[in-house]
Amino acid sequence: MRAILQKRALRWVFAANVISMVGSGMNAAAVAWYILQATHSEIALGMFAVFQTLPAMLMLPFTGVIIDREDRRRLVMMLDAARAIIILTVSLLAFAGKAKVWELYLMNTLVAAGFWMFWPTITALIQELTPGEEFVHANTFLLAGIQGGWLIAGSVVGFVYNHIGLGGVLLIDFSTYVVSFLCYFAVRKGRHVVPRPAEIRADILAAETALQRFGRELREGFHLLQGNRGLVMLGLSWALFLGAMMTGVVVTPPLSDKVFHAGAVGYGWLNAGWGVGAFMSALYAPRLIQKLGARRSIAISMGVLALCMIASPLAPVLAIAVLAYGVMGSGRGVSGIAMNTSIMEQVPPHLMGRVQNIFYFAGTALQVLLGLLVGAVAQANLVAGFAIIGLVYAVACISACWPAAAAVPADEATPAD
Repeated sequence: MRAILQKRALRWVFAANVISMVGSGMNAAAVAWYILQATHSEIALGMFAVFQTLPAMLMLPFTGVIIDREDRRRLVMMLDAARAIIILTVSLLAFAGKAKVWELYLMNTLVAAGFWMFWPTITALIQELTPGEEFVHANTFLLAGIQGGWLIAGSVVGFVYNHIGLGGVLLIDFSTYVVSFLCYFAVRKGRHVVPRPAEIRADILAAETALQRFGRELREGFHLLQGNRGLVMLGLSWALFLGAMMTGVVVTPPLSDKVFHAGAVGYGWLNAGWGVGAFMSALYAPRLIQKLGARRSIAISMGVLALCMIASPLAPVLAIAVLAYGVMGSGRGVSGIAMNTSIMEQVPPHLMGRVQNIFYFAGTALQVLLGLLVGAVAQANLVAGFAIIGLVYAVACISACWPAAAAVPADEATPAD
């Protein structure tokens, strides 16, 4: 791990993620809570989750090519700047008492558009900056930064929301984006693009139109997956995990409000429990993955997530539910590190954006369905809503266990022409 921290560029990346996640975590929690209090409807929260995915459904099929063509650091900076402006605008509306629910939906949709392009980009950037033998440690630091930020956010937002309101929370989020932008600015100088293998003949390249080239580059990600069942099953587990995790926003606020009657403070404790578990998992995840292997670690983590998700609404007191959320956060940490590392090991750097986007697209498509289904079911029976999410984690566990051929290392994988 010392080798990772000795790299100046990675230190700035990890610092940026910790800082930006504090704001993003507070934003997500505060907006979800505001919508629940304004509408008293789990269906409205389900629509909130769905609107997080709409930009992804439109963008993900195409943005992978951009991620692999352009300087990933500059892309991240552009995304941070755009999201900061949007959030500042809504923050000012909230301070003026003019923010409406539909405006929060719109803000969430636009910020989510940046989110779904940001994460494949930052993962590809870290792969680009990290030696292959350090992928596990790099992903551990990335997750520790993300969950450390969410931990702080989850611990704080429930306790300060009643004092500073939605506008204050959004202003904090804006400030963290500004600092994150400056951190990425310090990562390196100049324009850097990952070199591509010269497998396409010059005469073919010269004859291609811009649209034909874009279409060919788009197909290269699918070509890598053809015949690579191990990578496909890994991607399926990732998509199921992502869809289930993102749908958690539909059921967590009503768990605090309607089951434990703990209000925003209880919601803060649940978020903090998840964040603590995920952050603590960074302490043991590398050794666990080394001992059990990536696939087995993913399968066990998904199984733990399934059981705890189903059990959480049945907890007799809030403290037990917070503990269950802590265990789930730990499972999220181990599985996230294992899946990210496996993808980095199997996907060449020049294809990282496109292959990730295929997995993200599948996950967001699932989230659209889950957001609507879980919102409608949880409105009538919250326990059943939790059970649906738990079953999705269970399917991800099965996918991770499914027999597959040995993984192809990234440096040996060659896309088809």
